[in-house]
Amino acid sequence: MPGKKILMLCGEFTEEYEIFVFQQGMEAVGHTVHVICPDKKKGEMIQTSLHDFEGHQTYIERFGHLAEINKTFSEVVLDEYDAVYCAGGRGPEYIRTDKRIQAMVRHFHEAKKPIFTICHGVQILIAVDGVVRGKKVAALGACEPEVTLAGGTYIDVKPHEAYVDGTMVSAKGWTGLAAFMRECLKVLGTQITHS
Repeated sequence: MPGKKILMLCGEFTEEYEIFVFQQGMEAVGHTVHVICPDKKKGEMIQTSLHDFEGHQTYIERFGHLAEINKTFSEVVLDEYDAVYCAGGRGPEYIRTDKRIQAMVRHFHEAKKPIFTICHGVQILIAVDGVVRGKKVAALGACEPEVTLAGGTYIDVKPHEAYVDGTMVSAKGWTGLAAFMRECLKVLGTQITHS
């Protein structure tokens, strides 16, 4: 089976692990991941963030590494992609208002292609009417009201788990990346065997 092409939607301050771990893991097994950000060109960088819980009532945020954009935003041809991935962190908060991002999500939804979302990434999906309606979706707990108001059912998975509803794969945050990626690979039809 040839590798699949996955479009990763990012913005400034997207969660570092949810970019790097996902991209490198998928590429390690032969898939192509194009990391894009509105109005950024291939070779440009975005600032990532690191979120963690350290005993406060909500998460803290620190600077992460710079992440390289490997596909020019304006050159994306949606028909070339097999799946879309909405990484979390703070990036989704603002890129979800971009009509071009919304059109991209609508394409994958209407074409019934796999949609992957983690943490705050669900905010991107919620910005497009109907994408989460009738779906069971995991995300950061702070996104539960938005999922419910958009007609979805919020699933409170454990931090190291993921949830699958048809071809939509979701997880609470970066601590669930192993389970999340394992389920994404299944949806993509990727089988890994050990000898």
